[in-house]
Amino acid sequence: MFVLAPFTDCNYAKGKWVADRRRPLYSGFGCKEWLSEMWACRLTQRPDFSFEAFRWQPENCKIPEFERSTFFRRMKDRTIAFVGDSLGRQQFQSLMCMVTGGEESPDVHNIGRQYGLVKARGAVRPDGWAYRFPHSNTTILYYWSATLCDLEPLNVTDPMTEYAMHLDRPVAFLRDFLHRFDVLVLNTGHHWNRGKLVANRWVMYVDGRPNNDKKLAPIWNAKNFTVHSVVKWLDSQFPQHPRLKAFFTTISPRHFFNGDWNTGGTCDNTIPLAGGSEVLQDESSDPDIQNAVKDSNVKILDITALSQLRDEGHISQYTIRPTEGMQDCLHWCLPGIPDAWNEILYAQL
Repeated sequence: MFVLAPFTDCNYAKGKWVADRRRPLYSGFGCKEWLSEMWACRLTQRPDFSFEAFRWQPENCKIPEFERSTFFRRMKDRTIAFVGDSLGRQQFQSLMCMVTGGEESPDVHNIGRQYGLVKARGAVRPDGWAYRFPHSNTTILYYWSATLCDLEPLNVTDPMTEYAMHLDRPVAFLRDFLHRFDVLVLNTGHHWNRGKLVANRWVMYVDGRPNNDKKLAPIWNAKNFTVHSVVKWLDSQFPQHPRLKAFFTTISPRHFFNGDWNTGGTCDNTIPLAGGSEVLQDESSDPDIQNAVKDSNVKILDITALSQLRDEGHISQYTIRPTEGMQDCLHWCLPGIPDAWNEILYAQL
């Protein structure tokens, strides 16, 4: 039986970006089967693609060249699950493109129904996707959970109901399907703001009741409480799931200059590594996640500082349906920076 490699103590987040003629790992014109067109910058009006030609090189440890055959050998009869927000979805789509080489794969089975991932009536998309590669019996899936909290409608008969946002209860999808996962990659962060809570009608709950702890009223405190709760719960599950490897991805940086997303903020730079190419620090640029996973069996997937150097890799103004005065300086072009996140993940499998 092929065993997943043990975790190492290598600091994959410390290192530098280097030019590499072998990049990108898949075609930006292809991968239409897995890659959302809104993130495929080769299909928009963007004229420059120099951001595709770099790989991340840690300082004191080696990242093996990504090989599809090796990935599937390591993940034979195994399932890798991404659970998180749209940045987690980007990492999922990146990995799907990497393992298929961006080529159409008619033999890949859509098994979303096995995980309840079907498009509900009136929905734009399902809550996630799950695909099985029959030649190795490998499953790669993604589930949308912006905050990792369990969300519960307070009145199921009211379409405008508020939702209990259980800060101390991981999303039900994790509780229901954790036993089927061999690798789990979590992320959250950018939906933790007052505007999102109001728009989604989320009401913070703790211990099954509306939160009355004033310390948790600030959004970032509530987010940190949730992250610690999820890590603590996961840690309690490892004895029952000894094969599980779990990662918590640090926050993906935004690069809005001269304003925010709705006040004219831009990310127009097209020169790679204009602000430097190296990460020299030992500590994570996301201390919240670093502190949460400390002394736990959940490992950090630290992508914040290395992604901070790549402001030229965002969607920017080259969106499929542009809005006057708005740029996307949060999501990344694919191929692009999330591919490096998966290379770091791959090195630890």
